[in-house]
Amino acid sequence: MNIHELDAASNNSVDDIRLLTEQVRFSPQAGSKYKVYIIDEVHMLSSNAFNAFLKTLEEPPPHAIFILATTEKHKILPTILSRCQIFDFKRITNNDTVDHLLEICDKENIKAEKTALHVIAQKSEGCMRDSLSILDKIVSFTNGELTYKNTLEHLNILDEDYFFQLYQFLLKQDTGSALLMFDEINRKGFEGDTFIAGFAEFFRNMLVSADPKVVSLLEVADDFKEKYAAAAKQANLSFVISALNVLNESEINYRLSKNKRLHVEMMLIKLCYLQQALQLVENESGLVKKKLNDNPRTVSFRALKVVKASEAAIPKFQPALSEAKLIVEETLPSIKKTATASTTKEETPAASAQTIKSPSPSLGSLQKIRQQISSKNSENNTSVPLLEETLTDAWKSFIEFLKTSNNHTAASNFLQAYTTVTSDTSFEIITESEIQRSFIDAERATLIGHMQHWFKNRSLSYKVTIKEKEGEIIPVEVPIGKKQIYQNMIEEYPLIKELKEKLKLDLN
Repeated sequence: MNIHELDAASNNSVDDIRLLTEQVRFSPQAGSKYKVYIIDEVHMLSSNAFNAFLKTLEEPPPHAIFILATTEKHKILPTILSRCQIFDFKRITNNDTVDHLLEICDKENIKAEKTALHVIAQKSEGCMRDSLSILDKIVSFTNGELTYKNTLEHLNILDEDYFFQLYQFLLKQDTGSALLMFDEINRKGFEGDTFIAGFAEFFRNMLVSADPKVVSLLEVADDFKEKYAAAAKQANLSFVISALNVLNESEINYRLSKNKRLHVEMMLIKLCYLQQALQLVENESGLVKKKLNDNPRTVSFRALKVVKASEAAIPKFQPALSEAKLIVEETLPSIKKTATASTTKEETPAASAQTIKSPSPSLGSLQKIRQQISSKNSENNTSVPLLEETLTDAWKSFIEFLKTSNNHTAASNFLQAYTTVTSDTSFEIITESEIQRSFIDAERATLIGHMQHWFKNRSLSYKVTIKEKEGEIIPVEVPIGKKQIYQNMIEEYPLIKELKEKLKLDLN
């Protein structure tokens, strides 16, 4: 009579909590010191209900004990958790579940295989209530005889023997047998995601059984522990880890795939040829995954014979840089004679340092270079002096060139400008406006080339200067406003002012 239970999943309103807090005020009946209130699934209460319940939790009567049960502690308000003593219950292990089910089977005279009870414990995932309900259901369908096979049939669980056989096909790289086995599994009604999850669990158990330190994490029947240990000896560590990675990616992308059967078959094909594609290599940082087809290939080199040279055969180098001279032949026939002489007669290093001769294939290029040098020298020697008269003639000549080129606009602007000599190698172009300067700058390359050719002087240069005429006023446009426009109109047409005042108009 002193124990009260409230299902918060169906009674989660403020009125339900207020009804509970009103009952707390009454003391327990005779024979008991406390009244216990159990609120199951307390995380389902609304925030208003939690706030209504907060005052009672802060100052409870001495005879009241509240037990708040939940599976999702993070959904409860922190103000509620701070006023409670928390007890976290762990999951029941599969071995404890199996032992409890065996005890029940012995008391109820039920014949049950231990492997079948392991399957039930794995299916319940640590929940004893679920394991008991599964056991009760299977017993009612099997007339009290639980075997491994009928348990798998009733729970729709894939037999692990399929995975052991499939693992052997993968080691042999027998793709056809692996695909046929998956077809058999699919025809029994197992979907692809169930197959992938079960196969990943198989590789996980095999990886755990390979290490004696973590073999206690293997929660399977004793008969299967020996099978996993034998399979782990056949497996390579790199293959198991890579297979787990492939299975994990396949399980993630299974829902996004349209052709789910093909998706699982492609996963099996990858697993079949995974051994020859990857291996683990141990280096300074630990185990590293390495592709086999990326191994470096050795490069073969041809062995060369070692020839020992005598000291007499090695010519001694005699530096004669101070006496080196560059001899350039004047005429083409003499170059040919020198070239033939250099090819027929062997010279010592000292002699070659004193005389540098060109080979015969570069005669044409040498001739061009000589002509260019001679032309430059002739130009420098016969340059025309820069005077006012010669500069005016050159300027007029360039204007005539612009006219013959049909560039009359530029020619007219060049006519308005005039020149003056500033030094022996420079002159100044004086213009009257920025427009004339822009036209002169546009013809800069042609003008400087013409002047340098006219005066035969490559160092000739010029500059452009703008000088406005004295007394000339350049009009400047100044923007005016609406009032100024109105004043100008009134000065010219006085009747506009009378019209504006009579009609009461605005400037806008």
